Formats: sequence, structure tokens, C-alpha cells
Amino acid sequence: MYKVLTLNQISVKGLERFSREHYELASEFSSPDAILLRSHKLAVDEITESVLAIGRAGAGTNNIPVAECTRRGIPVFNSPGANANAVKELVAAALFLGSRGISEGIRYAHSLGDITDEAELNKTLESQKKQFKGSEIAGKTLGVVGLGAIGSLVADMALTLGMKVCGYDPALSVDAAWRLSSRVEKVDALASIFSRCDYVTLHLPAIESTRGLINAELLQQCQPGLCLLNFARQEIVDTGAVIDALEAGKLRRYIADFPEPRLIGRDDVILMPHIGASTEEAEENCAIMAADQLQDFLENGNVRNSVNFPTLILEKTSGIRLAITNNNVPKMLGNLLSLLADENINVMDMLNKSRDDVAYNLIDVETCPSEAVLAKMCAIEGVVNVRVIS
Repeated sequence: MYKVLTLNQISVKGLERFSREHYELASEFSSPDAILLRSHKLAVDEITESVLAIGRAGAGTNNIPVAECTRRGIPVFNSPGANANAVKELVAAALFLGSRGISEGIRYAHSLGDITDEAELNKTLESQKKQFKGSEIAGKTLGVVGLGAIGSLVADMALTLGMKVCGYDPALSVDAAWRLSSRVEKVDALASIFSRCDYVTLHLPAIESTRGLINAELLQQCQPGLCLLNFARQEIVDTGAVIDALEAGKLRRYIADFPEPRLIGRDDVILMPHIGASTEEAEENCAIMAADQLQDFLENGNVRNSVNFPTLILEKTSGIRLAITNNNVPKMLGNLLSLLADENINVMDMLNKSRDDVAYNLIDVETCPSEAVLAKMCAIEGVVNVRVIS
């Protein structure tokens, strides 16, 4: 029986993926096998020695101490793409909000509650509506920074709306490249996106290389009147630089899903309360994906959509499987296999992959190693953990 600790309100459809025959779910466990969460800020001391894996029902994992998990051999799973459509639709709304005086017009209309005569109301509206005039987005150029699951959907949506689209992503994967429309112009320099586009939308993860990426130097390259959209992560934008660019006229408007005190109340800023993935469908999709990935790891040792472990999927060929995490250094696999051979344990199938400093192995064996053999494997220098999956 596996124990899964849930630290947020997880969609019922996700929780239903865990069979009650093999899983126990609760918001409190002293020694859980896995943790499933959404936005809970996970502290290191909440990750007990019993934890084998952590699942995030969402894309970002900046609320999880990933480096510490990696050191301890704990894979951290996320749900890339599960909330992509929800974010794409909100970006579409943001494009319209940034091009037309929609929010200002709504506020103005609701301020006219003291006018009770319909004819007078209509006359007032006709005389004042010109202040809310905007422009159409058709024919304008959108720069999409980050062409992953969300960015590629946003690019397609913009093309459908009649926009020209430029894309920038130095880490574009083969899969992402295949799903990207040939009508999206790939740009090699980030500064070029800002210098030639009417709108720029950000879809990057918050990692060391992207923190503060949108800075004063880059914003100096803006085509005057640029509208910047941030529905990715607050940390990738230098807020002070954005304010300076707004006041200098380099930026016409900033629309973000991450309110900050310095931005609240500005007429040239539209803020939303972090609702990019706040749809019933997105929450369900994320929970289902995270639950399925945790189950596959706990029951089969397979790793997919992990932010710190290599993708590794091996179909079972035997009743006994060893899942071994080790430092990515030479001769580790050879040492492990030699130990099994010395104990006359036959290997039926195996797969080994690495990612940065982590190597992960699935080894199917004919007979279950004894506790003494497992102890010898754990004692090999560089081995982080060994798990038997029967």
C-alpha cells in the first residue's frame, strides 16, 4: 500500500486515478511514499526520508526544493502542457485588453450609475467613447518568447487571429519544432523580437538562465509602443526596468498574471491574480497527468516529465525490477552489474540514462537480490538509492 500525501486541493478526477486497493491518500502522513501538490511552498523538512517522488499538478516547480530532491535521488514530476490551453485563452484575452480600451471602458460604464435617463446615458456614452478607441490586432506582429507547449499554442492562436508571429526559443526541442506552424518566423536573437514586434508574450520557465532576462538593456531595444505580456513567471522580468520603460514610452502597456505592489494602480499596467491555469479543465488535466506519472514511477520505476531526472521508460519483462539512482560518473553501471553477476543474479532487461549529474537505471532481474546484496549495492560509492519493485 502506497501512501500519497496531498498538500493542496487536488482535482477529484486526479485523485480517482489512484486505486484504493493500492493507494492511501491523505493531507497528513508521517511517512508518505509520495507527495502530490499544486502551489504549496514545499519546505525541505516536509520531505521525509520515506518520500520516493514528488508530483506537481502544474508546470512550474519553483515551489519545490528541486536541488535538494536531486541530491537525495527524488524525482520531481510536473505536468507540462496540461494547462496550456487555459493559459493560451487568457493570453488571447490579454491581447485584446492590450489593444482596445476594454477594461477602461467597462470601468467607465459602471461609473455612470447615477444617470437614470436612458437618452441622457446614450448621449453621454456617444460623446465619451472616443477616449476608449484602440486598434485591431490583425496585421500586428506578435513575438512569442518560449515555444514549448503553451508558446506554440499561443503562436497558432495569433496566426488564426490574423497576426504575424515571430518566435524565439534557443532551447527548442525537436517535438516542439514539429508542432510549430511553418508560418512562425524563427528569430535567433531575443533583442530582435523586442525591436520588431508590436506585442511580446513570455512563456519561459523560471530557471537560473531566465531570471531577470527581461531587463533594462533588452527593453531599450523595444519598438516604441510595445505591449509586453507575462503569463509565465514573475521572476523572469525585472519589474523596475519595466516601470522605467513604461515611463520612458518604450513600453505602452504591461499585462501580467503576477501583481506586485509597485505595479498596482498604474494606468499602463493590467494585472490579473495568477489565474493563468485557473480553469476546471486545466486543474483536472494537471492532476490526472501528475497522478499517472507518480503511479508509473511507484509501480514500475518509469520516469516521464521529470524536471530533474532523465526520461526513462522500460516495459517490464520480469517480476523483479531494481530502480537505482546514482551520481553520473564512470563505471557505476559496470560496478552494479558486476555485483549482480558475482551473486549469480541474471539480468533480463535493463535501461540506463543520465541527466546532468544524475544517472538512473532500471534493471529487471530473474531473482530478487537478498538484503545483503542490496546493502552492497547501496554501499557502492556514488549510489544514491536502490529500490526493489516487485
